[in-house]
Amino acid sequence: MCAHEIAEFILKGFKKHYLLFQKITAQAPLAFAHKDWSKMHEISRLRISYYDDRVNETTQQLKDEYLTTQLDESLWLATKQHYQQFLLFHPQAELAETFYNSVFCRLSHRRYFNNNFIFVKATLADAPALPIEAEYRSYFPVIDGLKPTIRKIIEQFDFKASFNDLERDIRLLVKAFYKQAPDTHHSAWQMRFDILQTPFYRNKAAYIVGRVVSQSGVQPFIIAVLHHEDKGLYLDALLTKSSQMRVIFGFARAYFMVETHAPSALVRFLNQLMPNKTLAELYNAIGFHKQGKTEFYREFLTHLERSNDDFIIAPGTPGMVMMVFTQPSFGYVFKIIKDKFGESKPFGRDTVLKRYQLVKSHDRVGRMADTIEYSNVVFPLARFNATLLTQLKATIGSSMVIEGDLLIIKHLYIERRMTPLNLFLESANEEDARTAIIEYGQALKEMIAVNIFPGDMLLKNFGVSNHKRIIFYDYDEVQYLTDMNFRALPKPKTYDDYLTNEQSYSVAPQDVFPEQLCTFVMPNPCYKAIFTQVHPELLDVEFWQQAQKNVKNGLVSHIYPYPSSQRFIHSW
Repeated sequence: MCAHEIAEFILKGFKKHYLLFQKITAQAPLAFAHKDWSKMHEISRLRISYYDDRVNETTQQLKDEYLTTQLDESLWLATKQHYQQFLLFHPQAELAETFYNSVFCRLSHRRYFNNNFIFVKATLADAPALPIEAEYRSYFPVIDGLKPTIRKIIEQFDFKASFNDLERDIRLLVKAFYKQAPDTHHSAWQMRFDILQTPFYRNKAAYIVGRVVSQSGVQPFIIAVLHHEDKGLYLDALLTKSSQMRVIFGFARAYFMVETHAPSALVRFLNQLMPNKTLAELYNAIGFHKQGKTEFYREFLTHLERSNDDFIIAPGTPGMVMMVFTQPSFGYVFKIIKDKFGESKPFGRDTVLKRYQLVKSHDRVGRMADTIEYSNVVFPLARFNATLLTQLKATIGSSMVIEGDLLIIKHLYIERRMTPLNLFLESANEEDARTAIIEYGQALKEMIAVNIFPGDMLLKNFGVSNHKRIIFYDYDEVQYLTDMNFRALPKPKTYDDYLTNEQSYSVAPQDVFPEQLCTFVMPNPCYKAIFTQVHPELLDVEFWQQAQKNVKNGLVSHIYPYPSSQRFIHSW
């Protein structure tokens, strides 16, 4: 095969991937219309593996056609040039670049992982950008009036299900707009609405995303659309605060399902609404997590060039499974599986890999941090002091290689850095500590509602986000809730057992005793008192058993990604 043919072949593989990805994404609106929540979850889960399936398929076909283990440098230099030309006016150019990188990296040694052979840098950064108008539609209240225009916006989405009382919901929506965004108090002829053309689907909700443009500036908003159990669709909430919008698009939630022809235009529109979000975060949020990896790595390389601080061990209690380091000026941690685990961890590396993948493909309900998984990550060796290098060699020696002035980690996970909850509580004031303990219990409830048992529930395994939300981030003991055996503590058999509190009873590997939660997790009596007052059901075995029954009976919980105070009050 010549360079031109190889370039065409890889682009053909990308086209197949994108069409299949959009095809399964397009099933979400119908699943939402039919309230088929298990189908929604299946679509979300399947999309996670679609990319790797197509990359592996394209790579294998290339190997079959191009039977040599020796990489022809001149051929691949020319292949990249041809491929780059194909992308000049491609609507998914940035995704196609990443697909090319993935195929090439599966065929070649890491010494070729540079900008000569792959797209380390975005080659189309200076090319004409796709107009964001390709992804949104504008509406002008001056023509039909405010409420008729809002009705037109909602009806154009064609949710294939009837609203219970759309006129009522529109009145609630307008009232909420006036209350939340006083700068939008303009007459109908003094504004326009820019609305993304397709809804964002996730779990049991659809979201309309747009902005109001007026003489006062731009006001972003999100409208949540839900199903009543038996009375049709309704508008549930309006969100106009940037902080709330960022939480909805946050790193601890499942990816949205949204159809798009021009992802870069969609991401730029979202970035205008949420300027604090990075490109990596936004690509992740709309389901293009491989593109998110590419953008994140570019952001990391840029940060390395602009910073000079060394890597350090991440603050917090050292784990028995993961070695974790960070860079103080960079808001992420790097997690590597240790060569040997602590004695209390009766499992191996393969189990850890599977559990991190479980979380990746599951509904994270805003309580479990997303992870970015990389292989053969190159770090500048000079940024690691002798002490840290010694610790790395002692704990993850089999996962690292030093080549000249480079440190190469064979496999790692990257997560958003948060303050470990146990450290947060050490310096928190009384009000913040109470809020954190309440949030911790709420996080447990929301995880078990979607069939996740965190396993190790110690406070050190939970972090405090910038929005003061409690997020779980240590997944080596994660299991499905339905796989656990929740038991009540046996009663003392003898008077001596009662006096010594050392009664003996058999415990199987999956056994859990909820009554012991505070004993092991919250030795601090003040925190224990708060927890037992606000979340007493978490200490009751029947609560956990009922949660298991709910999951087994197909009851799909909806965890609202916004405060209850934002919800409209409906009279059914």
